[in-house]
Amino acid sequence: MSNERDLIRAAMDRLLSGRPARSSGALTVLALAEEAGVKRHLLTHRHIDLKDEFYARVRAQGSVPASEVRLRKDLDAASAANRELRAELRSARDELAKVYNVNNILEAENLTFRRILEGKERLNVSILRPGGKF
Repeated sequence: MSNERDLIRAAMDRLLSGRPARSSGALTVLALAEEAGVKRHLLTHRHIDLKDEFYARVRAQGSVPASEVRLRKDLDAASAANRELRAELRSARDELAKVYNVNNILEAENLTFRRILEGKERLNVSILRPGGKF
């Protein structure tokens, strides 16, 4: 158990100094557990004092490590890209709906023309001659 505590304290120091070795570098219990190589429940159930110490040190530090800044920047970029992709998807779905409508019209016209060619239907169109005469 002492070994676990030593691993957690070493991981805490790495995260707070902005030098993560195994995790994303976020200042969370999940990243701390990942950095220490232990299960998260050990921090939330067995070593609660270390979890509380970690959060106290994060608050006391007052500044955000470079790794956390980088993660937040990456998250912002990913969120922006996600918004753009969602807008493109909405646009593509709208265009696809238009294509379906045109396709339905063309299929109906095609069926009508086939029936006319087969003699099953008559064309109700008058041909206009130049000068407007039939």
